Amino acid sequence: MTTYSRLFVLIALLFTVSFSFAGQKIAFVNQAKLLQKAPQAESARSKLQKEFAKKDKSLVNLQSQIQKNATKLQKDAAILSTAELNKLKRKITLLKRDLERDKAEFKEDLSIRQNEELVKLQKSVLKAIQTIAKKEKYDLIISDGVIYVSDQIDITDKILAQLKKQYRSGK
Repeated sequence: MTTYSRLFVLIALLFTVSFSFAGQKIAFVNQAKLLQKAPQAESARSKLQKEFAKKDKSLVNLQSQIQKNATKLQKDAAILSTAELNKLKRKITLLKRDLERDKAEFKEDLSIRQNEELVKLQKSVLKAIQTIAKKEKYDLIISDGVIYVSDQIDITDKILAQLKKQYRSGK
C-alpha cells in the first residue's frame, strides 16, 4: 500500500509543478549572437582598430627595419669589415628585442582595452534584455547552456532591435 501512496504523491507533485509553470512567460536569448551583431559591438571593434592602428603600424615598420638590415647583412657580409658586421648584427638583435617587447605590450594593451569594451557591451546587452523583459512581462529569460530552443521563445532578434534603438539614441 505504501508504494501506491508514494506513486500517487509523486504523480500529484508532477501535476502541481507542471500547472504552476503553465502561466509563466519564458524566453531565450542567444547572447553570443548579440555580442557579435549588436551595433555597439561593431562600434567597439572600429574604435579599437583606430586606437591601435598607430601601434600596429609601428610594429610593421620595426619588422621592416629588421628585414632590411637582415637583407643587408646577408648581401653585404662578405664586403663589410668585422666591426661593421658586428655593429649590424647587434643592431638586428636590438631591433628584434624591441619588436618582441613592443609586441608583448601591444597584445597586453589590446587585451585590456578589448575587455573594457566587452564589459560595456555586456552592460548594454543586459540593459536591453531587462528592458524587453519588463516591457513584455517575461517571468524568465534564459541564455547559455541551452541545447535546444524553439523560435517561439527565442527573443534574440527583439533584443538586437532594442540594442540598435539604444545605440541610435546614444545610451
